[in-house]
Amino acid sequence: MQIRCLIVDDEKPARDELSYLLSRQSDIEILAQAPSAEEAIDLSLNLQPDLIFLDIQMAGKNGFDVIRNLVSSTEHPPIFVFVTAYDSYAVEAFEASAMDYILKPVSEQRLATTLDRVRRMHDETQDPLKQKLETLLSEVTRQNEASSKPAQTHTKISVLINGRIRLMDPDDVIYCECEDNRVFAHTFDGTLPVYGIASMDRMEEHLANTGFFRAHRSTLVNLDAISEFSPWFNGKYSLTMNDQKKSELTVSRSRVKDFKLRLGL
Repeated sequence: MQIRCLIVDDEKPARDELSYLLSRQSDIEILAQAPSAEEAIDLSLNLQPDLIFLDIQMAGKNGFDVIRNLVSSTEHPPIFVFVTAYDSYAVEAFEASAMDYILKPVSEQRLATTLDRVRRMHDETQDPLKQKLETLLSEVTRQNEASSKPAQTHTKISVLINGRIRLMDPDDVIYCECEDNRVFAHTFDGTLPVYGIASMDRMEEHLANTGFFRAHRSTLVNLDAISEFSPWFNGKYSLTMNDQKKSELTVSRSRVKDFKLRLGL
């Protein structure tokens, strides 16, 4: 049985890459591509796809707006697969409601796993699927409301100095970097090992309510400590920090979009 799908992403290279990978699947029919949430809603109502590959962060309305519209206006909504550079609260919501997601850049192996899951979901009745979507929207709303509340705790970074543990304000750290399964905090005065946190994922979670951004798999940067930045090769961005060494860091291609959104660009 053919599975009719729609690809929604405001970046054409991302749409084309995913379209190419899907074209190699004999049971997947690509109906159209949509560069915006508004066009995705119109196309979905007209074409009634079985499956939508949906970016989250887009100019104007976002991916969740697409879901809200289609769940409220369609008796049998499609299956949604979320395609995202990285969004921690959204990933938690997807897992809570049994929806699938793919992190950019999309790998062929990960896509194959997703399509196997889609094929199983396609055989399910529509009522459970709609319930999952409603659960997802409820969870995202709850997460948004929680993140909008003022933080009740004071985040500190624990570092080792001469065998003792010192608590530092995040504002005093230029960037954090992971090397050989250890996290280091780069400050204006030097580099110090972080105490109690051994992975960049855990460090990102610890600094979630501060001005830090995951520029690379192994790097968290203090956005307030960026002196300047510029586009680099292969779609990456180059950052110059305001420490004495004028450290140069890289924003990976898959994270550039979120970086620009954090800066309001």
